[in-house]
Amino acid sequence: MGNSRAYPVFRTTGAVEAWTQALRLNALLEEHDDEVTLMADLLTVEDTRRMAAVLPDAEYDYVRPRTDPVTQDFEKFSLVITAAEDSALEPELPLEFLHYVRAGTVEDRFVRAVGKGMASIGLQGRWPDDPETESYGSAKYDGVEVVFNGDDVNWMHPAEHHTVFVHVGKWGDLPRAEKLAAHLGSTVLGEAQNGW
Repeated sequence: MGNSRAYPVFRTTGAVEAWTQALRLNALLEEHDDEVTLMADLLTVEDTRRMAAVLPDAEYDYVRPRTDPVTQDFEKFSLVITAAEDSALEPELPLEFLHYVRAGTVEDRFVRAVGKGMASIGLQGRWPDDPETESYGSAKYDGVEVVFNGDDVNWMHPAEHHTVFVHVGKWGDLPRAEKLAAHLGSTVLGEAQNGW
């Protein structure tokens, strides 16, 4: 049980640059999960349409839960984004989704579709053992994550930049995070945060 510890290791205002650096770190993982985790908050009609073109099968839902005034049941978002008029879609915003895809399928298009809301790509795997720093990989915790339009892995602090995080074991592993940051020509940019 428990969460990974996520260290911020790179920040930029360029979404493609953040994704490129995350891929450089992902290449260092000894093992890679077959699935990638994609999440986003969609704030505008334009952002929503761009993302739906990339992920038409994702299950979009309201960021703030809505209830039926009569039954008090939670409402599910049910419009077909690609067919809805702007005037019908706009009052439904903001929307969000959590979606899993096969690695290497839509990630580049996802990055180009990111709009004004926070979004992320999570790449899980296992870091190689590093006896020199007494760092040992953990398939349960290890990986790389890009948070677009934010600097907090838990989406508490929206920002105008994008942050790359490395995830390590639940007890943290600052020496590994420092080595991974150095691989990008960077340093660890803050305290470890609770990750996935």
